[in-house]
Amino acid sequence: MEKKTLSRDGTPLAYERFGQGPAVVLVSGAMSTSATVVPLAAALSDRFDVCVYDRRGRGESGDTAPYAVDREVEDLAALVDVMGGEASLYGISSGGALVLQAVASGLPVGRVAVYEVPYVMSEDASKERTEYTAHLTEALRGGRRGDAVELFLRLTGLAEEMIQGARRSPMWAGMEALAPSLAYDDAVLGTGSVPRARLASIAVPVLSVSGGASPTWMSEAARAVADAIPQGTYRLLEDQTHRVDPHALAPVLAEFFA
Repeated sequence: MEKKTLSRDGTPLAYERFGQGPAVVLVSGAMSTSATVVPLAAALSDRFDVCVYDRRGRGESGDTAPYAVDREVEDLAALVDVMGGEASLYGISSGGALVLQAVASGLPVGRVAVYEVPYVMSEDASKERTEYTAHLTEALRGGRRGDAVELFLRLTGLAEEMIQGARRSPMWAGMEALAPSLAYDDAVLGTGSVPRARLASIAVPVLSVSGGASPTWMSEAARAVADAIPQGTYRLLEDQTHRVDPHALAPVLAEFFA
């Protein structure tokens, strides 16, 4: 990506724009860069001016210590400024949690859509997330990036043999490069529970989407997000998983953002 803008703290953010029309900013989730949402941007570009960017600490964007969720909210504000001062937002997974945090803090946006924000829906899941945070912090503090990636993949439910297979694959080096940003996504999700009080303060329309082939708790979390927001709407995409097909999602987003 050739274009860059500066966040409030001076961190350079790499971004790319597709198409023409109303402004939309897409936000990726954990272990990903802007490349993850480029196919969705392409699918929306016939009707919208779509911005994708590398979140701080990833891809071609910079990073500035110490990390704080508020800095990522400022990053989004910088991208909204690039798009003319107002935009609609879409975030997938933990990127959706960041989007919700940003709009609750007063970022000037028209509409917001999120896909499967991974808020926990049970006491067991809450305990697992707490343990994950502790082990992730320890691994990253010790410089054990590979162990940090393993912890994340295990949290997502990936089978042990697939994790070990990934560790032997050519893509593992890229995953280790992104490992420090796992702490950022963990911070964005906070305790992991649905932040109902914060969501209740959101004053713009929000579409919360989940896939029909995803685990049940993801749909429960997506519905809980919609229920907590005054102008929240829930939508189920049949046959979709957490790796949602851009061509299945794009028409839903286009209708909502229009």
